[in-house]
Amino acid sequence: MADITWNGDEILAQLRDAQVRGLTLAGEHLLQVSRGEVPIEEATLERSGAVSVDAEDRSAAVSYDTEYAAVQHEDLTFRHDAGRKAKYLEDPLNAERETMLELIAAEGRRALR
Repeated sequence: MADITWNGDEILAQLRDAQVRGLTLAGEHLLQVSRGEVPIEEATLERSGAVSVDAEDRSAAVSYDTEYAAVQHEDLTFRHDAGRKAKYLEDPLNAERETMLELIAAEGRRALR
C-alpha cells in the first residue's frame, strides 16, 4: 500500500490567500469602474476612493472618503457632468458583479494548480 501525505492545511492556507488576492482584485476593479461615474468637479471625491481588504474576515470594501460622498451617492436630484451620476458605486457593483466573482474564482483556481 502506498503512503498518502495529507497537505490539506497547506492547501486551505493557499486558498485563503487566494481569496484575499481575489477580493483585492475585485475591489480594485470596482473602484476603477466607479471612478468613471463618480461626480467630478475638482476630482477630490474621485481621488478619495479606496479599497480595503480584511484578510481575517476575507471581506473587502470600496469607499469614498469625503464629507459629501454619501450625499452625492444618494441624492438623485443633483445634476452632474455627462457620464457622472449618483449611485456611482452601487450601479457599478451591480453591473460588475459577475466580473468581480470571476476575479475571485480565478485566484482560487490558480492556487489549486
